[in-house]
Amino acid sequence: MASYDLTQRIAPNLDRHLVFPILEFLQERQLYSDEQILKSKIELLNKTNMVDYAMDIHKSLYHTDDVPQDMVERRAEVVARLKALEEAAAPLVSFLQNPSAVQELRPDKHYNLQMLNDRYQIGPNQIEALYQYAKFQFECGNYSAAADYLYQYRALCTNSERRLSALWGKLAAEILMQNWDIAHEELNQLKEKVDDSKNFLSPLSQMQSRIWLMHWNLFIFFNHDNGRMQIIDLFNQDKYLNAIQTNAPHLLRYLATAFIVNKRRRPQFKDFIKVIQQEQYSYKDPITEFLACVYVNYDFDGAQKKMRECEEVILNDPFLGKRLEEGNFSTVPLRDEFLENARLCIFETYCRIHQRIDMGVLAEKLNLNYEEAERWIVNLIRSSKLDAKIDTKTGTVIIEPSHPNVYEQLIDHTKALSGRTYKLVSQLMEHVQTQAAR
Repeated sequence: MASYDLTQRIAPNLDRHLVFPILEFLQERQLYSDEQILKSKIELLNKTNMVDYAMDIHKSLYHTDDVPQDMVERRAEVVARLKALEEAAAPLVSFLQNPSAVQELRPDKHYNLQMLNDRYQIGPNQIEALYQYAKFQFECGNYSAAADYLYQYRALCTNSERRLSALWGKLAAEILMQNWDIAHEELNQLKEKVDDSKNFLSPLSQMQSRIWLMHWNLFIFFNHDNGRMQIIDLFNQDKYLNAIQTNAPHLLRYLATAFIVNKRRRPQFKDFIKVIQQEQYSYKDPITEFLACVYVNYDFDGAQKKMRECEEVILNDPFLGKRLEEGNFSTVPLRDEFLENARLCIFETYCRIHQRIDMGVLAEKLNLNYEEAERWIVNLIRSSKLDAKIDTKTGTVIIEPSHPNVYEQLIDHTKALSGRTYKLVSQLMEHVQTQAAR
């Protein structure tokens, strides 16, 4: 299953620290050898300040109590630098830790800066030192302190570029602490900044920020309530879907999964199937291939085979498989939920093109035995009010033909036309802006 692992595609779009939870998951699943994972961890740690952690991994990897001299020297440098930054930021940190003093702050940043300078002799140098101190704390793995200091820094900073950088850092820290509600709030703030073209020099840099945002938010989407609905809301927007198709087609795996496990199918699903069909030459995996089998090729035997592969892909994916173990907000593992809804996809599509279905054949298509398939279909008919019945004598499911409402068809086509027009205009504007930037 390592051939379906997306770590090498995802990691370049994450902060270095966000890759560690992925490596921990892969080590647990044993997709790679421990030696490979440990070497990857050390390589990541080389450009952070988590020197003690790097030393522990080095000892574990090489089965020794000794560590290289450069690690010892690096540790001394980190301690000295941390102490210097702590001293530089001390006046402002001391002020922020005084509740009565903090009450003097107002929503007006310019007033705050003037007040801090006049009353406490705290100026731009101390504010800059707070940012550097927060960033250094993050690099040391002290995410709680980093999150607090970055939040306080944003309240005083007047530089828009630095505020955006602090917002990214705060989001990463909250993700690493698994504070999903706070991380979700940070996501919404960051999305507003990313969608504002004033914050970017070119459309290309804005598109790259959207790609980063989607990758970072995979952690939130699969750990937060209603996350799977939110992934559709974000990823399936034209500007974000365009970014996926342009430079991150592997993210289609997660959008496809979200569409499949959401029982309330959305009108955008039909358009998404077209995207799957368009991108099958640049990216495909068992999950996207499953959708192509069911909705493009009507290959139900192929869909059945892909379902088995999908199960393995989900179990070994750091974002999809994680929920199976933790079960933060669902009593049903994602794997089981996926398989149940994948069978429903097959059944619905199969019913559209058949009026009478042999139970034995249907059981085979659903990858169930005869009795399981019969119970599954009976429950489906009861719960979804499907216009169908089971003929026990002949062992068949009889589907009553349904005639689509003409008015609903007209509305759907009108919506689709409007969406395509908007997409074309957006693509044209981005092309014009790109040419102008060149």
